[in-house]
Amino acid sequence: MIGHHLIADLRDAQRLADAAHIEACLIAAAAAAGATLLEVRLHSFGVGQGVTGVALLAESHISIHTWPEYGTACIDIFLCAKTHDLQAGLDTILAWLDARIARSTVVERTFG
Repeated sequence: MIGHHLIADLRDAQRLADAAHIEACLIAAAAAAGATLLEVRLHSFGVGQGVTGVALLAESHISIHTWPEYGTACIDIFLCAKTHDLQAGLDTILAWLDARIARSTVVERTFG
């Protein structure tokens, strides 16, 4: 079986210290990718500080780490079905954060 692991670094991103916004962003990204959301877990490092979060999916995960002071975020989307759309998940995150991609890559992961 093959999964796909998209890793992206975002620049010029907005609302990176807003934990509620980050949670909604992860939920929307999971839906856009066609994944089954199980739970969202977040940690805010305080007012004006970054947020780390993960959307636990039946099919794997979407994670984010933010640095509002730099306008950057690191995104990790790992899904394991051919029907999933990693790019739609990333596009949703870009729209929610009003961000641009500094760099991204997709790695094929094999298992089973």
